[in-house]
Amino acid sequence: MNIVACVKRVPNTEAEAKLASDGQGLDSSSYQYMVSFYDEIAVEQAVQTKEALGGEVTVLSLGSKGGTKEIRECMAKGADKAVVMVDENWQDRDCRATAKILSAKISEQGADLVYMGKVATDRDNGAVGPMVATYLGWACVTDVIELEMTATGGTAKRETEAGIETVEFDLPAIVTCNKGLNEPRYAGLKGIMAAKKKPLEEVDAQGVDNQAQVVKVSLPEARKEGRMVDGVDALIEALQNEANVL
Repeated sequence: MNIVACVKRVPNTEAEAKLASDGQGLDSSSYQYMVSFYDEIAVEQAVQTKEALGGEVTVLSLGSKGGTKEIRECMAKGADKAVVMVDENWQDRDCRATAKILSAKISEQGADLVYMGKVATDRDNGAVGPMVATYLGWACVTDVIELEMTATGGTAKRETEAGIETVEFDLPAIVTCNKGLNEPRYAGLKGIMAAKKKPLEEVDAQGVDNQAQVVKVSLPEARKEGRMVDGVDALIEALQNEANVL
C-alpha cells in the first residue's frame, strides 16, 4: 500500500506573536518549529498501517528549502522517505492553494491512502484535508478517533458535535486524524540513525496563486487590569454601570 502522511511545520508552543513590519502577517524570523500536533498523529497512523498491511510511507510537506529537521524526525519514527515541496512563501498560502499543491503531488505519487492532522495548530482552519479530497475525487473521513483498515478500505469512528459517528469507506481516501486515535511514538536512537540514510527529496512546489489575501493583521487589545470590589452591592453596581453585563 502506498501511504502518504502530510505534515506541516508550525511555530513551537513558546513562540511569541509579533507583527511583521508590513502589518500583513507575523514576524517569524526568530521562530523555532515543530511538527503540528495532529500531524504527528497522522504520521503514527501511517506507520501503524504500514506495519499492519505492508507498503511504504512517504512524508509530504510544503515548506522552505533546508527546513527538514522536523521532517527527518518523522522518518526516524518509521516513515520510509519524504518529499518537501519548496515554497519560500509557504506560510502565506491560503487553504485552497495549499490543497491544490498537495493534491497534485499526491496524485503524482500514486498514493492509495493519505493521512493528515484534522487541523494545523498554527491556523486551525481544518479545511485542507477535505479540499485535497475534493480535488482528487476521493473519499474523505475527518476527525477520526478510531480506525480499522484493510487493503481496500476501512471503518472509522469520527467525533462530531452530535456524538460518535461510524462510517465505512473505500480506498483511495483522505483521513484526517483527531486526538485519541493513537499515541505517537518517540524516535529512538536506531530510528534517528536510520533516518539519516532515508531519501528526502526537495522539489519546487507547483505555482498556485492564493485566492484569499490578508489585508491586515492586528494583535488583540490587552485585557484591562482587574480590581477588587467591596461586597456584593459594589459588585452588582460595577457589573451594571461599568461592565454593562447586567
